[in-house]
Amino acid sequence: MPETPLARARAIARPSREAMLQRHPSVQAFWAQNRAPFQQAWEEWETTDQGQSVKLDETLYDPRLRLAVHQAWADPDKEGAVQDLWQEVFPGVYKAQFFDPERIALLRDYMDNVADADIPLRPPYGISLNRGGAMLDPRSEGYLAAPGFQTFYQQLMDTYMRPVSRMLFPDVVGYDTQTFGFSIQWQADADTSLRAHTDASSVTLNINLNLPGEDFAGSGVRFFDRETRQVSELTFAPGTALIHHGSVAHESMPITKGERSNFVLWLYGENGQVPRQGAQPLDISPHERWVNPAVQSDGFAPF
Repeated sequence: MPETPLARARAIARPSREAMLQRHPSVQAFWAQNRAPFQQAWEEWETTDQGQSVKLDETLYDPRLRLAVHQAWADPDKEGAVQDLWQEVFPGVYKAQFFDPERIALLRDYMDNVADADIPLRPPYGISLNRGGAMLDPRSEGYLAAPGFQTFYQQLMDTYMRPVSRMLFPDVVGYDTQTFGFSIQWQADADTSLRAHTDASSVTLNINLNLPGEDFAGSGVRFFDRETRQVSELTFAPGTALIHHGSVAHESMPITKGERSNFVLWLYGENGQVPRQGAQPLDISPHERWVNPAVQSDGFAPF
């Protein structure tokens, strides 16, 4: 009986983590040569019991957010109900309940199944200390190509993240046509911290995937305000999200106990374009915000 794409993907020799962190040319060749076979393996995996055990759908979202977003898509003039759910917790940084804490275990189970699938996944080695996680967007090498996940991911970006970003940060309109995303997992005694930096994004959405009762210590996100010199360390509760311009300086503090799991999602313009600081935002109506741009992926990946 001939080997299936899934069996071949599981048997393939993989680059070492050291080679990936060093961006060795052989690693890029590995992902390029195996892009189509790995896509086929993820398609097959999704037909297995493991791949079918969890279905990702809109019931994962916080019910209030889901209802408000649906109402805004039906009538953009009602977007105020979405905006009311986002609290400014630091200059230019907003926080809201994004996923339903009672349902987030399903998403975590799915990501655990993905890790156990034994199909090569490229970790987010732009985050040099992170030991877990995966690339989520098709523009990335070694991304999570399971069709069901990609449907969920694209809906998250197009239906939720982009219109919320345009509502909270009007200057990103036109610099939000491209998507990028990765998952991370911070582990005590394995991952220390991520020093202060800005993101190569117009907008960053950082969603905590921890379960209720899955406590951790440390690992807050510290934000810096250039104008006031204010510094504030913000923490995550299960399913909550922080959203901000990529230009807002921030750092992840050391985790000292437990684990913290997150999705980190970016929007930016074609070829990595982001809005110029201080630029006047376009004066657009709610009906222009709640629409998806007819722009293809440019294939550009920040890392």
